[in-house]
Amino acid sequence: MSEARDLLIEIGTEELPPKALADLALAFETGISEGLAKAGLAHDGIQRFATPRRLAVLIERLPIQQADRQLERRGPALSAAFGPDGRPTKAAEGFARSCGVGIADLQRVETDKGAWLIHVSTEAGAPTANLIPGIVEAALAGLPIPKRMRWGDRDEEFVRPVHWVVLLFGDEVIPATIMGMETGRETRGHRFHHPQPIRLSAPANYARQLAAEGKVIANFAERREQVRAQAETVAAQLQGTAVIKPALLDEVTSLVEWPVALAGNFEQCFLDVPSEALISTMQDNQRYFPVVDTNGKLLPHFITMTNLESRDPAQVRAGNERVIRPRFSDAEFFWNQDRKQPLANQREALKQVVFQQRLGTLADKSARVATQARFIAEQTGGDPRWAERAAELAKCDLLTQMVQEFPELQGIMGRYYALNDQEAAEVAQAQEEQYLPRFAGDRLPATPTGRALALADRLDNLVGIFAIGQPPSGAKDPFGLRRAALGVLRILIEGQIDLDLREVLQRSAATFQLALHADQIVESVFEFIMERLRAYYLDQGVRADSFEAVLECQPARPLDFDRRVRAVSAFRERPEATSLAAANKRIRNILKKIETAPPSQVRSDLLPEPAERALAERLGELSTAVIPLMEHGRYGDALNRLATLREPVDAFFDQVLVMTEDTALRDNRIALLNRLSELFLRVADFSRLQD
Repeated sequence: MSEARDLLIEIGTEELPPKALADLALAFETGISEGLAKAGLAHDGIQRFATPRRLAVLIERLPIQQADRQLERRGPALSAAFGPDGRPTKAAEGFARSCGVGIADLQRVETDKGAWLIHVSTEAGAPTANLIPGIVEAALAGLPIPKRMRWGDRDEEFVRPVHWVVLLFGDEVIPATIMGMETGRETRGHRFHHPQPIRLSAPANYARQLAAEGKVIANFAERREQVRAQAETVAAQLQGTAVIKPALLDEVTSLVEWPVALAGNFEQCFLDVPSEALISTMQDNQRYFPVVDTNGKLLPHFITMTNLESRDPAQVRAGNERVIRPRFSDAEFFWNQDRKQPLANQREALKQVVFQQRLGTLADKSARVATQARFIAEQTGGDPRWAERAAELAKCDLLTQMVQEFPELQGIMGRYYALNDQEAAEVAQAQEEQYLPRFAGDRLPATPTGRALALADRLDNLVGIFAIGQPPSGAKDPFGLRRAALGVLRILIEGQIDLDLREVLQRSAATFQLALHADQIVESVFEFIMERLRAYYLDQGVRADSFEAVLECQPARPLDFDRRVRAVSAFRERPEATSLAAANKRIRNILKKIETAPPSQVRSDLLPEPAERALAERLGELSTAVIPLMEHGRYGDALNRLATLREPVDAFFDQVLVMTEDTALRDNRIALLNRLSELFLRVADFSRLQD
């Protein structure tokens, strides 16, 4: 067995982009791992490290040399390699010369396609140290860096200037030049606590040495946990709880190498401003963790994560408090100014804001959405007046000073301003709910008015953008139509709203100007949404053929579609499912051969065989019982009853000849099978199910 050593690869840089650090570290590890695999270098594991100033990986027990490889080269067929007298032909001699051996050194191999001459040789493995620099360079070149930079007078390009490179293989440095830097065994500690070089004793000691000597926690996950734990501890000391968003936690972790939590305070008067504005400022602008009480109410404190152990924490605290005060003052000013006039006063100004050049202004869009929201509310038991009013106000907060300064507060501030204007509570709530769900897994609108507005707004986007010929293409989706389609589906299905999707699309199309011909693209939009429905189910583990079986029946109501898919998925787990699916395939094949429409009536006097009489009787009994269930969307209950058809169906196909020469009997049997097929088709096309 080849000797194995640990290998440390570290790229030391200027401060890396915090929002990209975790992805860069993962990509670097993946690139190194793939490079080692391609070179045939197995190992016992790989760890990645990432701080603001470094990307590193530690590969455990990497062999010092590639294993020897056996190479096999095929030559001419034996029939062409030797003449009738057994002597080698020129083809055989030429092949031997090209391999650098004599004819006697060649081997023969038998395959199912004939016999051949082959030459087998052994290629010695290369030293691992010779391969590593190329693997590192390939991994660095493959990092997801949108825009690379140069520094000084160098030709090298990277996301940030590189200042040192470590390639430590066991106790030896692999000599190379990477990113213009000579490799070595010296890393750097914390920029302020330990700026001097640190000589690494061994790859396995990397993280311990950096922490003990350099005040650097190199492991991203470990540092992330320290940030979280320190923030929670400081918040508890303030009699509160830290608000820790995962994305912000990752970003803060990417900004510090030695995290030290510090509490700050702000004036109580700022709590009169909507807390979302204050929290947005703390999180997005300052990377602070807000603190709330047990009821979720904001407290006049924040937690910042410093990157050093300060000798004067009070000064650091005062500096952070001084920085945040002007931003809070701005938010307070915007809040007070915006409330000096009703939110509805902004409607006139919407006429001056273009939504999309060919689709008109935000005022035009609001009018279309108001018409559609009113209709949806009428169909779903909501209040049509509230839905219409909510749509009229929906885009008004975009013109307020607060939202123009904090765009992420759209809808949220609309709710506050609507409540301030004494609008109905549900109208106000809909201002925020119109944007829900914002992403996969996000919460849905909770009120009927919010659901109507959220649906109407998304349908308007889908129909309008398709009408002007700008649907998503490939990975490009500038208008977020895939997200909009999924939002429509989630609201209808998970919100238990039984709307006909084609009908609401047609209603939406009718609100556009005739010159756009929006009515002509309704089917395209419907198909687009159904493709998103396919992805929705695949993500939940629903089998593709279950989806296809339901899609074949073309239900236009997503909630009804969902009930069918769930019923089919559950039914196919029953032991009867395979047999009945096979029977449906057989029936469909028979019906395809009928050139005319199959007979619709089954005559009881033309059922001479016991098996066909039994099937007809059972089918009649079940039809009376299951059709009402299907009409009420209880497809699971209906299919459980239809499962009892397995025995009479199997007996029918075993004992009855369908395509008999007696025309009357044949037509009657086809009518019986057609009736059976139509009963199943009220749920799905079971002939589409695979074993």
